[in-house]
Amino acid sequence: MHIVLHEPEIPQNAGNIARTCAVTQSVLHLIKPLGFSVEDKYLKRAGLDYWHLLDIRYYENWEDFIEKNKGAKLFMATTKAKKVYTEVEYNENDYIVFGKESAGIPEEILLQHEETSVRIPMFGEARSLNLSNSVAIILYEALRQQNFNGLLKEGQLHKYKW
Repeated sequence: MHIVLHEPEIPQNAGNIARTCAVTQSVLHLIKPLGFSVEDKYLKRAGLDYWHLLDIRYYENWEDFIEKNKGAKLFMATTKAKKVYTEVEYNENDYIVFGKESAGIPEEILLQHEETSVRIPMFGEARSLNLSNSVAIILYEALRQQNFNGLLKEGQLHKYKW
């Protein structure tokens, strides 16, 4: 799977998402401008010691991302979508795009992807969920649909055996 962050603003969110991508072997795509430095201590702390497990790619802007990922199937995660994230079928090489924390994905981009825009149901007066929580919710649904292919399905105790 591919997780795309369009102009993320908060380093702790990006770090948490990086960690989620590392443990799921999902590629993380960051589209500039970023609201933080990739050297930011909060970004690194949130990602813990998983950075060596992460495939991370950077883009100068949306056009650069589209140019370098021609033919990619893009799902747009937005509170404005008609479909719920569980109502679509994800494949292992799909891209799930998330917008910046303060504004989401620009509507000009959403209009080009109406059929693949998805939302997480929530109370109508609430604006949105935390970005890193939203990524985890939708990514794990996509992985569930693929039977968690390639991921460990059984946990292990450290000191004892089940």
